[in-house]
Amino acid sequence: MAEQSHAGRPDLIRVENLTKHFPVRGGVLQRTIAQVQAVDNVSFTIKKGETLGMVGESGCGKTTIGRTILRLTEPTSGRMEFDGKDVFSLQPAEMKDLRRNMQIIFQDPYASLDPRVPIGDSVMEGLKIHNIGTSKEQYDATINILKRVGLEEYHARRFPHEFSGGQRQRIGIARALALRPQFIVCDEPVSALDVSIQSQVLNLLRDLQQEFGLTYLFIAHNLSVVEHISDRVAVMYLGKMVELADQKALYEKPLHPYTRALLSAIPIPGARGKRERTILKGDVPSPLNPPSGCRFHPRCPVAMDICGEKEPAFIETEPGHWAACWKTNPD
Repeated sequence: MAEQSHAGRPDLIRVENLTKHFPVRGGVLQRTIAQVQAVDNVSFTIKKGETLGMVGESGCGKTTIGRTILRLTEPTSGRMEFDGKDVFSLQPAEMKDLRRNMQIIFQDPYASLDPRVPIGDSVMEGLKIHNIGTSKEQYDATINILKRVGLEEYHARRFPHEFSGGQRQRIGIARALALRPQFIVCDEPVSALDVSIQSQVLNLLRDLQQEFGLTYLFIAHNLSVVEHISDRVAVMYLGKMVELADQKALYEKPLHPYTRALLSAIPIPGARGKRERTILKGDVPSPLNPPSGCRFHPRCPVAMDICGEKEPAFIETEPGHWAACWKTNPD
């Protein structure tokens, strides 16, 4: 899929200056005493039929971005357009209609399934909420989508605990597809699966994308997985986007020191030599009190004085290749 060109396609998702801060409350009156800066001023687009991979260490804000653009979490500020509609300004009834076109696949499918409800009813739930078709049409649609993800009709009567992890994730995919959405947030959908099962689920997602014309935001921390499925890749660090580029350009010529450090940890299969590993010093700073200037500078192996004083702009340093680093943009 990464070989396909999406250059001529229109934007389905347009995110501008997205910010999400979570208040920290304390004291007898539970007043806000601090803010967790989970996502800070992030902008990007996703074209129709494209997969944008989003990577970064735990706590970098990638899952918060996915949940916020779906309005599962309300934003602090910013703008998000879906096919030209301003999502953050929609009223509840309008948002309900839009949710048919915007779905999510969760990291832990078991936690998102009601253990007391057969999985056929869980997959059918969205069709009932949106009053799509008759009862028979809803049942038929449920069985069809279960078969499309590799399950059978008799599985619809079983409960979540009767399935393996890979099967549960297929159920999660079926739930997301039941309403025939245009856009799906894949929130680390394979991170809890065995490697052999990961490849099966990734291939299924690619096949479904081509069959149904889906657009994905694929969130993960495994860069090898992201390389396999993404057209473009965005790298997050401590609530900021530090690099964004076509998959091939980012993996062959990363511009940001953080991206280079992440890529240096990927083993080279079948290669005699090894990558020159970049070991980052220290831990990721707290989003309660992020560093001044570039947020990566306390751990950066090539940091300069200006890195701690002034935040670098996120600019297009090469066609289609964006980065926020004083080394690549000294101006």
